[in-house]
Amino acid sequence: MSTHTELDETINDMVDDKRGILAADESAPTIAKRFDTIGVDSTEENRRFYRSLLLTTPGLGEFISGVILFEETLSHKTDEGQTIPEAAWAQKIVPGIKVDKGKGPLPGAPGDMITYGLDGLADRLISYKEQGARFAKWREVYPISDKNPTRLGLTANAEALARYAAVCQSVGIVPIVEPEVLMDGVHSIERAGEVIQAVLHEVFYALYRHEVKLEQMILKPSMVTPGKDSPKATPDAVAEHTLKVFYRSVPAAVPSINFLSGGQEPEEATENLNAINQLANSAPWQLSISYGRALQQPVLKAWAGEASNKEQAQQALLKRARLNSLARQGQYAPDME
Repeated sequence: MSTHTELDETINDMVDDKRGILAADESAPTIAKRFDTIGVDSTEENRRFYRSLLLTTPGLGEFISGVILFEETLSHKTDEGQTIPEAAWAQKIVPGIKVDKGKGPLPGAPGDMITYGLDGLADRLISYKEQGARFAKWREVYPISDKNPTRLGLTANAEALARYAAVCQSVGIVPIVEPEVLMDGVHSIERAGEVIQAVLHEVFYALYRHEVKLEQMILKPSMVTPGKDSPKATPDAVAEHTLKVFYRSVPAAVPSINFLSGGQEPEEATENLNAINQLANSAPWQLSISYGRALQQPVLKAWAGEASNKEQAQQALLKRARLNSLARQGQYAPDME
């Protein structure tokens, strides 16, 4: 099978008008913090059990089309002996993999960050593909301040995303391109819109230079919201500002925009997605989710590290996935909670 055909098949399996992506790719330090909130040690067995719990949730494939995994999870097995990627695909949930190696300061651009991991990426992707991964994810992070992101920050991060995406497509892996503009700060929703628009323009210019096929990628951006230390915007305001920026910045060739939750509470993230889809009657892209904490927070609380709570935790995941599926269609209402 040609890489072009592989990419098309993965896009077809992941993009529809009802489902979204579950981000379960927390690094070891991040999942340790999540487990700390429920008093659970981040042992390998606890991580295996928890991620197995997620992907063996009965009926999850009705609402979730893809899952982003952390490297160690590719080789983990469920209690029934399937690998986690096999358990996902048994429900027609496409397995994917986080491939970046974390971030650090960008030299020459005080306050900006850059993500590591391009060295040896092609070889790692081939290995991940052999373990069942069909798509990948790479995240670049953009803080907002009076001076950030800088011009260098915009161009360097866009270049990294484009290089990553081109390598992915060269080996038949669909790239999820994630330019996350952070919510940290007191900036206004208008300032967030300005920054996200500048980021997206730079990213798509870099993707064009690297000849990335837009039809065979997925965009994972931030919604346009005020800084978390500013008053919250209404869902209607988030939808209006978000769609204005994306109509100006994202080519119609991109099949799907799967928003990150970026620190929003689960109900808030669902409400905002619903408002976006209600307003976007004729959008050229699917408007969906790639949520991590906004899907998993209720699951962690229900599980609490106890194997006996497995079914209760799975029901919490299924509920949030179902409500976000309704929001994908503009059919969610808060009283459904």
